[in-house]
Amino acid sequence: MNAFVDPELCIGCTQCAGLCPAVFRMEGVLAVAEPGPIPPEEVPQAVTAVQSCPVSAIRIEE
Repeated sequence: MNAFVDPELCIGCTQCAGLCPAVFRMEGVLAVAEPGPIPPEEVPQAVTAVQSCPVSAIRIEE
């Protein structure tokens, strides 16, 4: 599973980086997802971050 943040939708609320810092971080005023597969132990937190994004800017793909 890989995470992606759409920079056109991201409003920089920092929620994803706070919920799952192993997968998401802030780069300037926008969130970005770390490249590569999500570590298995981080999947639950990454899913919570996706669900918590107020503008649905994050997606997880197999």
